[in-house]
Amino acid sequence: MNSNLIIDCHGHYTTAPEELGEYREQQKADLEIDPLFQHIKGIIDISDDQIRDSLEGAQLKLQNERGTDVTIFSPRASWMGHHIGNQSTSKFWTEHCNDLIYRITELYPQNFIGGAQLPQSPGSSIEASATELERCVTELGFVGCNLSPDPSGGHWTAPRLDDEYWYPIYEKMSELDVPAMIHVSASCNHCMDTTGSHYLGADTAAFQHLMMSQTLFKDFPDLKYIIPHGGGAVPYHWGRFRGLADMIGLSNLNEIIDRHIYFDTCVYHQEGIDLLLDVIPTDNILFASEMIGAVRGVDPTTGYYFDDTKRYIDDSALDNDKKQQLFSGNARKVFSRLDNRLLEVGLL
Repeated sequence: MNSNLIIDCHGHYTTAPEELGEYREQQKADLEIDPLFQHIKGIIDISDDQIRDSLEGAQLKLQNERGTDVTIFSPRASWMGHHIGNQSTSKFWTEHCNDLIYRITELYPQNFIGGAQLPQSPGSSIEASATELERCVTELGFVGCNLSPDPSGGHWTAPRLDDEYWYPIYEKMSELDVPAMIHVSASCNHCMDTTGSHYLGADTAAFQHLMMSQTLFKDFPDLKYIIPHGGGAVPYHWGRFRGLADMIGLSNLNEIIDRHIYFDTCVYHQEGIDLLLDVIPTDNILFASEMIGAVRGVDPTTGYYFDDTKRYIDDSALDNDKKQQLFSGNARKVFSRLDNRLLEVGLL
């Protein structure tokens, strides 16, 4: 048993075997012929050995080298592609992606715990996402999900996150007591580059939606969100958001985020992490790296990988108790189903 776990709350399967991509390309080819093509699930033939090969020189190797224990692992975010095709396209693509994550959690139960992709086809009911979330949590043992505020792929056609359109997924999240990480997918809008402007802009916009809501957390008092990538621009402009809240008569910003809105540590330089830790209450920060994700290279100023975020926490001014709170305590609080899974696999 390990009482000092290091839990990475943000990881994606970016190294999946090529057969997964081939399935997606076939979906796209079907849609080229008929934009209304109704897909069936079909089969993707990927062996356990292929899954092992895709991870053991990648995420597993880096977990060991960097000293992290377990990752909440979800399908590749830039491949979610909710804007592609119709509801049948999204449903079966999502099921295959989640099924692969489940197989990983069975092959490496002490290294990976599942986080669900959702089939958020634009213009369709969010009910399908609630159904898939229930499957992933109750049948596959997942502990959370990724929720995109912009299924249109950079065109922002969906309602704000406090709109009642989203209530069926919020009801299911509340029923199952699981959080959602706010995470868009690839942008098909040339003005919004995926990992630079679209991801960080979505993080910032989502926070604005949530903090300004007058009713959301009254309607769903147990709802929990994680804003990734350090919150986008939010910590840097904390004074602006505090001022906006004050101008419209909202509560103190720290009270608004308490028990509802959390930020991860996918910030890829020491100065950025230090700002995050200085501005945001420690109770509202979760350790994460998104390793082998958007930023994969070595920082020439340090000689270490940009996404080796444990190093930044280790070198921060936090005392050891607060560091451990970030490394595991907060994740175990926010992901309420996490402890049961950790006990099942012998990590607690």
